[in-house]
Amino acid sequence: MPPQNEGPLPSQTGPASRDGSPTSFAAFLAVALVVAVTFAARGDGPIVGEDGFRAMITDAVARMHVAMDVPFRGDPDRDFARMMIPHHQGAIDMALVELRYGKDERLKRLAQEIIVDQQQEIAVMHLALGDTLPRGTPAPTQVPPASGGHHEQ
Repeated sequence: MPPQNEGPLPSQTGPASRDGSPTSFAAFLAVALVVAVTFAARGDGPIVGEDGFRAMITDAVARMHVAMDVPFRGDPDRDFARMMIPHHQGAIDMALVELRYGKDERLKRLAQEIIVDQQQEIAVMHLALGDTLPRGTPAPTQVPPASGGHHEQ
């Protein structure tokens, strides 16, 4: 008989995970990458250029996968929305990385459109879940403009 799982340890947060599961590894990876990216943003780390892009994209994907691992509750609409919100947030996070590191103006414009579209869809899903939307919350798209560039609205 397999050993009984007595639930998550008090130090765990989020959905219960199994020892050695991809979710546990992804959570560890996400935390490690957040720390690395935080130090790099402060100028204390070597993450620049291609390495910075790779680290930030990897972090966004890891956070998305961890957040999408929600327990099913038997309501397909609610389960769908609860999984898709972090999926869309992951798309926003990756688009922000493209805006920071990308050079192709077509892809940067597409990244801007992804951000706007995904934010609107996240709002719809929150409303479908009965969540109230916070007022006056700054959008994550408020990134500093590129030096010397003009941004059309």
